[in-house]
This record gives sequence, structure tokens and C-alpha cells, in this order.
Amino acid sequence: MADDRLELIWGVAFGSGALAQLLARWSGLPSVVVLLAVGLLVGQGGLGWVDPQALGHGLEPLVGLLVSMVLFDGGLGLQLSGPTSLRTLTTLRLVWVRWPLGLLGGAAAAHGLVGLSWPLAWVFGAIALATGPTVVTSLVRQMRLDADLAGVLEAEGLILEPVGAVLALLLLQVALGDFQGWRHLVGLLVARLLGGALIGAVTGLLLALLLDRLPLEAQTAPAAPQPAGPPAAASGSSPDHQGTAGQPAPEAAGLLPQPPVVVKVPEGDNGLALQLTLGVLFLMFSVCEALLPQSGLPAAVSAGLVLGLRRGPALRSLDIPIRQLAMLAITVLFPLLAADLGWRDLEQLGWGGLACVLALLVLRWLVVQVAGLGLTALDWRRKLILSWIAPRGIVTAAVASLFSLQLEEAGQPGGAALKGLVFLTILFTVSVQGFTAPWLARWLGLVEGPPEPLAAGPAKGAAEL
Repeated sequence: MADDRLELIWGVAFGSGALAQLLARWSGLPSVVVLLAVGLLVGQGGLGWVDPQALGHGLEPLVGLLVSMVLFDGGLGLQLSGPTSLRTLTTLRLVWVRWPLGLLGGAAAAHGLVGLSWPLAWVFGAIALATGPTVVTSLVRQMRLDADLAGVLEAEGLILEPVGAVLALLLLQVALGDFQGWRHLVGLLVARLLGGALIGAVTGLLLALLLDRLPLEAQTAPAAPQPAGPPAAASGSSPDHQGTAGQPAPEAAGLLPQPPVVVKVPEGDNGLALQLTLGVLFLMFSVCEALLPQSGLPAAVSAGLVLGLRRGPALRSLDIPIRQLAMLAITVLFPLLAADLGWRDLEQLGWGGLACVLALLVLRWLVVQVAGLGLTALDWRRKLILSWIAPRGIVTAAVASLFSLQLEEAGQPGGAALKGLVFLTILFTVSVQGFTAPWLARWLGLVEGPPEPLAAGPAKGAAEL
């Protein structure tokens, strides 16, 4: 394909994603739904402007780097507290109960209701484990969900996304005929998860030390006037307490000037700190993928977590730029990956595909009931809202798209059906749960304030366990 055609693909992907975000902001719709719809419109199922397969093998590493940035940003907001807190106990139980039951139930539903072969059904079960923290965070913030429940949902996604991706990759190797026994499979799973987490923790610690040693300079920001108590009575006022042109002085209005706030940021600006952070992150991800494929995802979460726990002045100045870059990654990835999905991929699933997605919702309810046994603080209302909110996100879409390409290159049938089922799960869970969860939370009395405009964003400042 000509180079100008490749440039057009990237241009349309970025442009359509930005317009989708704008449309979501204006309409109040969940932006991930609009992003996916726009991707379908400009892709194979619509106008045919974007064909991700034309990008060749360069697509996979680029998607991996962008996804690692999204997970890294989510890890920055994953603050852990005592092991006996309600959020921690609920999250750990939900994760430990969900991964075996979710894997078994998802595989059985995909095989029995859609007709996927058992090897590919197991791959789907692993992919469907991950709930998208990017989608969950925007949803729970918009609906002002109870802080404990919001933290549980966000942490669940950040933990299970890399676990599901690594497990799905290993099961894909089984589907492609590279199977050396279950003991070998479990050993690879543990090695890639723990190895990636360890490399990420060390990298996050080293990066924190580097950022702490950047030269800082003080920047002064004006402080807003603060209330000074009730104003004095009018009869006791004097000319000295009158403002210009007969206006009352700030003291008389109950406001007192405050000293300016001094904020220290990296010298000059935060450009060097941002470049250093992204450079180290991408280098770490590439090394992890070269040593242990798919270990880069847990490494990204672990690095973000460690760096967030050692938050210093330089890192605090990077919060907004990193969040914006992660949002940009989401904006381009969703349309680009959805563009590879044709309507025939969804049509061939038939009613069995919809039944499979509904079965996953029932399975989610069962998992939450089992995980909540013995936790008296989790009453039926909290269990119900935890059962209902489980949208899939960007990592799920990325893994499904890349696996479909690998299956096609290997000449294995079923790759299109696997991708179609995963995207149907994303579309259904995000749209249905995104529209109904705010109403359900208000009805259950589990909201903490008025709703905000809904927008998809990375899991920033998310799960304080």
C-alpha cells in the first residue's frame, strides 16, 4: 500500500477519534460507545477509510506501547491501604473468585452458545475476564458512586486486565498447537505475571529516584481570597474600611487576602520529566516483551503503582500531561481497532452471541454473590451494583484484534468469530450498563452527589484501597 494511504489511515483514526470525543461531550453519551461506533463507520463495516491490517506487523508493537501507557496511568492512581479494609478485602475476593469462575463460565458460554471450538472458547474466557478501568473510572465518576464501591471496581479492572491478557496469550498458543502440558502453562503464567510485576516495581522505584533528583524551581500562583467570618455591622464601619468608589473592602465583605502559593516544578517546565517518564516506560515495556511476551502489561501497572506511592513534586506536575496522553491513546485506539470489525463478523454470531453476552452478566452476579460471602458490609444493594457494572475496555479490544490477526496468519479458522464476540461484549456491556448504572445507583441510594458529564478517561486517582 502506498505511503500516502498509510498516512490517511492514521489521520482518519486520530481525526475520527477526536470528533467522537467531541460528540460524546455534546450528547452526554458514553464516549467509548461513540468511539466504537465511529470506528465501525470509518472501517470495513462502513466507509472503508481505515484498514488496520494494512499497517502490517507495525500495528502490534504500537498498540502494546499505547496500552501500556493507559495501564501505567491507571497504576498511578491505585493507592493501597491496610489489608483489612473493606475495599481491599472485597477487591481481593472478587479477583480470586472471578478469574476461575469467569474463565470457566466464559469458555462454556462461548462454546455452547456461539459454537467456538474449545481452544478458542478458552481464549475468549480469558479475554472476557478483564473489565476496563478506563471505562469504569469515567462511569463511576459521572454517577458519583459510593467511594468504596468505585475503588473496588477500578482496582478489579487494573488487576484483571493484565492477568486476562497474559492468560489469553498462553491459551492462544495452545489453540495454535504449541502446548507442552498444563504444568508448563501454569509456570509460564506465573513467571510472566510475577516477572513483569517485579520488573515494573524496580523500574517505578528507579524512575521515582530520577524524578526526585531533577532540578526544581519555585513558581508562584495567586491564592483565592478566603472567608474571614461574618462582616462587621454597617453602623460600626469607618471610612478606613471602605473600598474604592464606595465599594466595601475585602475585609468588610468577609474575605481576606491570602499569601501566594509556591509550587515547585521541574526547572523550566515539566517537559524533561515527561520525556523521561515515557522513555523509561516504553523501554521497560519493550524489554519485558522481548524477555517474557505479555509481561509488559503487568509491568506497566506495577511501575505506575510504585511511582504513585512515591509521589513527589516532579511527579505531581506530570499528573495532567500523563492523563491527557493516556486519553489520546484511548481516542485513537478504539476507532482504529473497531475499524477492523465488519458487520458480517457480528451477523455470523446470530442470537447465540447475544445469549453469550447475557450469560456473562448472569455469571457476574454469581461471582459477586460468592465473593461477598461473610462480608456483612456488602449488603444486597452493594452486591447488586457490583454485579451490574462490568464493562470491557481498550485492553480487551486490543487483545482480541491482535489475536484475530495471529489466527488469520496461522490459517486457523474462528478468528473473526472470536473478535466479533469480544466486540459485541464490549458494545453491549458499555452501552447498556453505561446508560442504566447511574439510574440503578440512584435508586439504590449509593451515590454521593449530583452526576457529572460522562466522558471516557484513564483510571486516574482511581482505587484507594
